[in-house]
Amino acid sequence: MDKSAIVLAGGSSTRLNTDKAILELDGITILNRVIKEVKGLVDEVIIVTNSEDRCNTYKKLVSPEVKFAVDAYEYQGPLVGAATGFEVASGEYCLLLPVDSPFISKEVVSLLFDCCVGKSAAIPRFTNMEIEPLHAVYHTLNALDAAKKCIERGEFEMGAMVDKLRGVRYISTMVIEQLDPELKTFFNINTPSDLRKATALNKLKEVKRKN
Repeated sequence: MDKSAIVLAGGSSTRLNTDKAILELDGITILNRVIKEVKGLVDEVIIVTNSEDRCNTYKKLVSPEVKFAVDAYEYQGPLVGAATGFEVASGEYCLLLPVDSPFISKEVVSLLFDCCVGKSAAIPRFTNMEIEPLHAVYHTLNALDAAKKCIERGEFEMGAMVDKLRGVRYISTMVIEQLDPELKTFFNINTPSDLRKATALNKLKEVKRKN
């Protein structure tokens, strides 16, 4: 097995006041939209949650072959979720994604996997030098080692893990824009306003597809 996808679904969704993963766009949950976009590009999909209850809820919504893992560490957050996913992943390389990004580009995912070969990570980077560590591909064992070291030291930021990796390839968003002109891959749903925008974007996408 060469490629895995880890979808982080342990957030509290406080600003939406509901679990964003089970919200629907055009009758499809956001969770299933993310799974759909990556499924044909990877050998396994792993959903990482922060509780058994949430895990059991999601299992009823997705296909049986999707795997699940519950945060393995007491502290919760993206880094802990990533470490949990890296621990159970079978692929040499792992795509890491948040559950609230319904417009993942298959072309961008393929680019990140291609760029990660022989590297510890392939991470998008904006022109202002900000990085997107939650929309990136990692060499599983290298990333797991770095994540564990961070957790042991009480460092829980994704950037701390990235800093410990050697051989990171940063992919400019100017390159990614050639495949995803509006950079919708990085669009997250965090607020009611984001949800309304996502609904509008999805309708526009459907119109373009039909035309």
